[in-house]
Amino acid sequence: MPRLTDPIELGSIHAKNRILMAPLTRGRATREAVPTPIMVDYYRQRASAGLIITEATGISRIGLGWPYAPGIWNEAQVAGWKHVTKAVHAAGGKIVSQLWHMGRLGTYEVNGGQPVSSSATTAPGYTRTFSSSAHPYPQARALTLDEIPALLDDYARAAENALEAGFDGIQLHAANGYLIDQFLRDNANFRTDQYGGSVENRIRLLGEVVDRLVRTIGADKVGVRLSPNGQVQGVNDSNPHALFGAAAKLLDEKGAAWLELREPRPGGTRGAPDVPPVHPVMRKAFSRPLILNSDYRHDDAQAALDAGEADAIAFGRPFLANPDLPRRLIEKLPLNPQREDLFYAGGEQGYLDYPHWEEIGQPA
Repeated sequence: MPRLTDPIELGSIHAKNRILMAPLTRGRATREAVPTPIMVDYYRQRASAGLIITEATGISRIGLGWPYAPGIWNEAQVAGWKHVTKAVHAAGGKIVSQLWHMGRLGTYEVNGGQPVSSSATTAPGYTRTFSSSAHPYPQARALTLDEIPALLDDYARAAENALEAGFDGIQLHAANGYLIDQFLRDNANFRTDQYGGSVENRIRLLGEVVDRLVRTIGADKVGVRLSPNGQVQGVNDSNPHALFGAAAKLLDEKGAAWLELREPRPGGTRGAPDVPPVHPVMRKAFSRPLILNSDYRHDDAQAALDAGEADAIAFGRPFLANPDLPRRLIEKLPLNPQREDLFYAGGEQGYLDYPHWEEIGQPA
């Protein structure tokens, strides 16, 4: 069985180990969604990961509803990302861009218009805005059929921009209650056209986006993230095993190079799952590398590889506070404590100032 330290081929990407950095929103871009110099240092610090999956990155202004999150739809954003990818590659790392459309989780203040979704629904909870005032989410409007081609164009342009910016590939964000997930799950998708109703119809947009990405940059550079779990940001499904099993089969047929799953585990920080594990069903349906994510530690991560449940593990929050996380996991070194109040605070504090092991006065 493979070890976490073993390399793995993820399509055209040769990852030096199987400890991946999961996408983590940090809110350090400009108001215009342009990457900043501190983002260069942040990603370079974490280049020992087998693969870095960037924080979720907007494919369009209307698709980006998080203040100070980055985008990749214009030249200024591409230019900013070039500094990031160059630094990561110089440090021996690999990095892909996670392409994001937030759907109904957008806000007027951040995205400049009414958010869109599978159906005219409203997300629960409160928005984040530039002014930091909390407001209820506005009601989204349903995407019309004649708007779907433009959405596919946005994804294709973002993928082209990602390669121009020097990324090794992309990950399609189809998880966590955002736009594509809003089409997938039956408590958020009430459409009566070819994108709603049956599982086959609800996975249609996912398939069309992946098709377009594959045609645009090649299947070997396209990964996908799904969240085959229970409720997340107000979306849920009455039969997730059938839904996500079909989605995994579709992605296998479309040629996606790898698939990452965010699925809460018992005893994890995100609460207990409300359905039995879905990833075993998806494992059977998807023939290429499968990556699991959520609340793994070294021993249970290696156990998942030993059991054949996954080919690699993506670690999220531990990478925030531990830029040298692969070493700490492999050598079973203590982890830096996380400062949650600084996760989205802006600036270098709680972003660039977490020490490597050698910097804290411990024996190397």
